[in-house]
Amino acid sequence: MATTVHEPPKIDEQHSPGLTDGSGNAGWRDLGPGDGRVRVGQQYSPPPSSTGIWVGLAAISMTFAALTSALVVRKGGSLDWRHFSLPSILYLNTLVLFASSFTLEVARKKIASFMKGQRDVTANPNRWLYATLALGLLFVGGQYLAWRQLSTQGLYLATNPSSSFFYVLTAAHALHVLGGLGGLVRVIGKLDHLTLRRSTLDATSRYWHFMDVLWLYLLLLLWMKL
Repeated sequence: MATTVHEPPKIDEQHSPGLTDGSGNAGWRDLGPGDGRVRVGQQYSPPPSSTGIWVGLAAISMTFAALTSALVVRKGGSLDWRHFSLPSILYLNTLVLFASSFTLEVARKKIASFMKGQRDVTANPNRWLYATLALGLLFVGGQYLAWRQLSTQGLYLATNPSSSFFYVLTAAHALHVLGGLGGLVRVIGKLDHLTLRRSTLDATSRYWHFMDVLWLYLLLLLWMKL
């Protein structure tokens, strides 16, 4: 009698680190040797998502550096620059954004434990990712309230060069935060389907934490120049 032998599925261990390995033990495929195999990290090259995020962050940095330069030059040669107090809600928004980074780091640790086989259902990493998502949306909502506070003072986008820079800088940052929220939604979806890669989670985390640092810089810039 003929016997049919099915070839086992081929898995790219270097570029497709899944949530579980073939032995049934959960874990990142490129964290360690596992069953005596040679460590994958010895032949590791950075995944596209890791390289791409650094290129993206460099481009964002250059964009805001250009806007900063324009602000400094415009204020230096301006006789109509109007100083105003920043909306107080911006400081609360800062705390909200940094809280979102904290919840994201907690989620990363929970996911790492989950993928190492420590599957404690009471420590569901998704709830921390959803908390990060909610805090990010709260930050964007807080920025909208800050714009409303300025508008009630008669300060609009075209009112004065100072108010123009405030709206442009804060709106540009809020748009980038929305991009980060899209990345978080993608991470949650991949985690639900057990297809999340470490490189995807790391790239999303780096981007989100960069938004924190960038906002802190912008808040200090606006406080000093406006």
